Amino acid sequence: MKTNSLYIASLEPLAGSLFVTLGMMELLRSRVGRVAFFRPVVEQEEGEDEDTRFILEYFGLDMRYEETFGYTVSQVEEMVAEHRINELHKGLIAKFRALQERYDFVLCEGLNRYSFSATFDFDVNIEIAKNLGTPYITIINGRGKSPHELEEEIRIESECVGSECGNHFATFVNRLDPEMIPPLEAFVAGGEFHGILHFFLPEVEELDLPTVDDIREALGAKVHFGETGDLKRVVRQSKIAAMNLEHFLTYLEEGDLVIVPGDRADILMGSLGAVYSKNYPHISGILLTGGIVPDETICRLLHGFKSVPVPILAVKGDTYTTAMQVREVPSKIRPHSDRKIALAMGSFHARVDAAQIVSRIDMGSSSVVTPAMFEFELFARARRERKRIVLPESGDERILRAAEILARRDVVEVILLGEPEKIRHKSAMLGLDLEGVTIVNPNEGELLEAYVQAFYELRRAKGLLIEAARDAMSHATYFATMMVYMGDADGMVSGAIHTTGDTIRPALQIVKTTPGISIVSSVFFMCMQTRVLVYGDCAVNQDPDARQLAEIAVASADTAANFGIEPRVAMLSYSTGTSGQGDDVEKVREATRIAREMRPELLIEGPIQYDAAIDPEVAAQKLPGSEVAGQATVFIFPDLNTGNNTYKAVQRSSGAIAVGPVLQGLKKPINDLSRGCNVADIVNTVAITAIQAQGV
Repeated sequence: MKTNSLYIASLEPLAGSLFVTLGMMELLRSRVGRVAFFRPVVEQEEGEDEDTRFILEYFGLDMRYEETFGYTVSQVEEMVAEHRINELHKGLIAKFRALQERYDFVLCEGLNRYSFSATFDFDVNIEIAKNLGTPYITIINGRGKSPHELEEEIRIESECVGSECGNHFATFVNRLDPEMIPPLEAFVAGGEFHGILHFFLPEVEELDLPTVDDIREALGAKVHFGETGDLKRVVRQSKIAAMNLEHFLTYLEEGDLVIVPGDRADILMGSLGAVYSKNYPHISGILLTGGIVPDETICRLLHGFKSVPVPILAVKGDTYTTAMQVREVPSKIRPHSDRKIALAMGSFHARVDAAQIVSRIDMGSSSVVTPAMFEFELFARARRERKRIVLPESGDERILRAAEILARRDVVEVILLGEPEKIRHKSAMLGLDLEGVTIVNPNEGELLEAYVQAFYELRRAKGLLIEAARDAMSHATYFATMMVYMGDADGMVSGAIHTTGDTIRPALQIVKTTPGISIVSSVFFMCMQTRVLVYGDCAVNQDPDARQLAEIAVASADTAANFGIEPRVAMLSYSTGTSGQGDDVEKVREATRIAREMRPELLIEGPIQYDAAIDPEVAAQKLPGSEVAGQATVFIFPDLNTGNNTYKAVQRSSGAIAVGPVLQGLKKPINDLSRGCNVADIVNTVAITAIQAQGV
C-alpha cells in the first residue's frame, strides 16, 4: 500500500536529520503537487524552529509557521507527567489531519531521542508516528562506529520500529566512512528486513564546517570589508596571528580564518597579500579582535581596492576568548547556502535510489507540474546518463560558481576552457571548490592541432585557409564547438559574455543543422505555478517565413516531447481559424499546413489567438471541437518581436520562471545564455543541454 506521509527521526544528536529531510523534501517536491512539512514537537519555547524556517523558505512552501508544529518539548513533558498522553495525541492528530486534507503529502520530522527527558520509558517519535498512522524513517549516526556496532543498531531498529510502530519505511545510516558502505550493504542484503529500505550515506566533511556567516552571526561580528557573497566561504580551521608576519605566513592553510588584534596592520595586509599570491593557501576571512578598527590610512587603502578578496570582520572581545568562541560555532545550512545545499543534494541523490522511494509513495492522479518539479526532473534525468558539457567562458565568475554547483550535484561532467593555473587561482580567491571539474587549455596540446586541421577540412571548399582555421580556434566558442563536433564533449553552453551570434555562428559552420531542418531556433520553458509551457521562437529568428515557421513548430514539438511535455502546438496569430485575413495571418495559415505535412501525427492548430489556445472557455466559443484549442502546450509565435515581448510580459506579470533560451535544430546540443543570466540560469541550461545530448 502506498503512503501519502512519512515520519523522519534520528536516534541520537548530529545524525543528520535535516540532511535527510532536505533530500526527501526535494524528492517529494519533484513528484507530488503540494507537500506540507510538520514537526510534531519543537524545542524552541520562543521564536521559530530553525529546521522548519529553513524548509519553508528554501522550498517556498505555502504554509503559515503556526501550521507546521504541534507542541514544544516542555509541553510534551508536562502532558506526559500529568498522564495527558491521550490529549497529546489527539492534538497532534488534529493538526496532522488538517494538513492531509489540504496537501497531497505530509513530511514529518521528529526530534532526536535525547531532546526529551531521560525518564521517558518509550520512544516519543515512534509513539507519535504510530498514532498518526504514518510510515517511519529512522536515521542512524554512523560516525566513529564499527561495522559490527552498526549492524547491531540496524537489526535492533528494525525489530524495535517494526514491533512498536508496525510500519518501518526505511533506515538511513549517515556519516559513514565510505569504506564501510559495501560491507553494510552486504549485511542488509543477506538479512531478513521485511522490505525495509536501507540507504548508506558517506560523511561529507564540509557540511560540518561553519561558514564565515555562521561565525559572524554567532559572535555578533560586524562586516567591515568584503562582498556579502564571500560570507558563504567555509572555515576549515582558525589561526591566531601572534607572531611576526614573515613567521605567521608559513603557518597559513587553505580555508583559514585569521584571528588577529585590529591594530596589527602588518598581519591584515600580509593575509590579504597571501590571497592574491599564487604561492600561498587561500584563507576564508579575517576576524579583527579587541574592538579595534584599522587605522584610517589602512581603511583608505582597502577602500581603494576594486574589491577586498575575503570578508574582514570585527568583534569587541579579546583574541583568546574570540578564538575559543569560534571553535564552538556549529555549522548551519541556510536557504541561501547554495554551495552546501548542492553538496548535500549531490551526496544524497548519489546514494539514494529515488525509484525505490517513489514506488512506495502515493503521488495521486494530479497532472500538476510545478517549477520545482520541473527543475528537479532536469537534474534527475541529466544524472541518469552523465554527459560532458563544455563551458568556454571560464573567466566569468558566474560560470565558475555554476560549475561548482553542477559538480557538487553530480549532474554532468563539466569541462572549463582556459589556463588551469588561472582558473584554479580565481576559483580559490572566490572560495570555490572545483574538484571533479575538468580544465582544458585551448592554447596548447594535441587537441588544438587536431581541431585546426579538422576545421580546415570542413571549410576549405568554401575558401578557408589553414591560417584562418588556426585563428578561429583561438576563439573559445570555436574551440568548444569543435570539442562537441569531435566527440570530446557532448554539448556546449556559452553566452554569458558572448553574443548569440558568437554562439550560433560556429555551430552552423561546424555542427550544422539536423536533416530536414534548415534553421536554428529556440524555445523557452515557461514554468507556471502548476504546468510547464513551451514558447518558440523568442530569441533567434526575427521574421521567419512560412516554411521556417513550420520547421520551428516541428522542432519545438520535438523539444517538448523530449522533456516530458505532450506537444499540442498552437500556431499563434491575431485571428483564430478563418475569422481574419491579411499577410501575417496567411503566413501562419501556410505554416500550419506545411507543419501538418511534415508531421501528420502532431496535434497542430493555427492560426489561433493566444486566449483561444490557452483558455478552454474561450476555445469553446472561438474554435469548438479543436484538440489543441484551450489545452495547447507549445506556443509558436509568428515573429521575434511578438515572441520576445510575450514571454517577458508573461514572466513578469505572472511570476513564471523562464528557462532558456534552448536552441534546437542542431545535430548536437549547443545552447546560448543571456548575458544577464544568473548562476541558476546557467545550471539549468547545462542540465537541459545534457538531456538533449542523451537523445543524440
